[in-house]
Amino acid sequence: MSTPLLAPATLHGLRLPNRLAVAPMTRVSASPEGHANGTMARYYERFARGGFGLVITEGIYTDTAYAQGYARQPGLSDGEQARAWRPVVKAIQGAGGRAIAQLMHAGALSQFNRFRDHTAGPSAVRPLGTQMTAYRGEGDYPVPRAMTDTDIAEAIRGFTRAALLAMEVAGFDGVEIHGANGYLLDQFLSGHTNTRTDRWGGALAQRVQLTVEVVRAVRQMLGASAPVGVRISQGKVNDFGHKWPEAEAGAATVFGALAHSGIDYLHVTEFEAWRPAFGDAGPSLLQLARRHAPGLAIVANGSLHDPGRAQAALADGADFVALGRGALSNPDWPKRLKEGRALAAFDPALLSPVGDIKPAEQQP
Repeated sequence: MSTPLLAPATLHGLRLPNRLAVAPMTRVSASPEGHANGTMARYYERFARGGFGLVITEGIYTDTAYAQGYARQPGLSDGEQARAWRPVVKAIQGAGGRAIAQLMHAGALSQFNRFRDHTAGPSAVRPLGTQMTAYRGEGDYPVPRAMTDTDIAEAIRGFTRAALLAMEVAGFDGVEIHGANGYLLDQFLSGHTNTRTDRWGGALAQRVQLTVEVVRAVRQMLGASAPVGVRISQGKVNDFGHKWPEAEAGAATVFGALAHSGIDYLHVTEFEAWRPAFGDAGPSLLQLARRHAPGLAIVANGSLHDPGRAQAALADGADFVALGRGALSNPDWPKRLKEGRALAAFDPALLSPVGDIKPAEQQP
């Protein structure tokens, strides 16, 4: 089958065989110490062998302070953790794919942290919702400690050091900064969780500045050659239906700030990427990202496992399409598309009772 989705593409100098990516998905299968392992290598390699040009990892915690969010979440907080990623990255690259490390700080949504007995976020506001049982959580989220300037500086250094370890030790092809889904950078972006009155709080233009500062620090550390992206969403793992109250003006503020921050791509995710971002009509978040960040590559994510939907996302302004559930059910989705084969439906058992990697997901 001939389709633009299968056409070769370039992401900031990184040559890719097609425009299809694996979206980051939390799989809590690392060692208790946060080391990547053979289970993860076989799991990620399957996607590259199945034809995905780009594989974006699950969120990797970045420091030994407040970044870790889940038990058995992998880390990039020290050299030993970085070296454990080498076989995973080599497996992806050896199968023809390119590997992006997603760098994540859980902040107030942390459900487990072996380094701290409490959580921290922008303000002492209890997160909405309850912890996710699929990732070994239970009950309400605790009220976080409001982060000090020292805590914030430490978080920025964590992102920067993790990015350097990802590129120079683990051998990744690029990094993605997780600014979506309710985690730390998104907590600073959201008025409900960020009630600060200092330079990190206030109007939306100020609340987005922590993400901008993280990008600038990572870019300065890595230089101009490594692809650097940011993932952005409205919805959160604990507040699925959240919409930016500033609506389209807010989207212009967020995407405009990120467009000038030094990133190479935006990874925009919604539950259904083609839906209007605000209300029953109007542009999607993907279309708004294209409008307000015209110079950036855009990765679209959100229920795009149907080939028609995926191709339509390119017409709406995406340069790449990232699949989550579609990739889990069809690790060879690109090959199936090329050969005109049917796609398997998503099996919820893959993420229950715990969202770890199942034995079937490691098979050739």
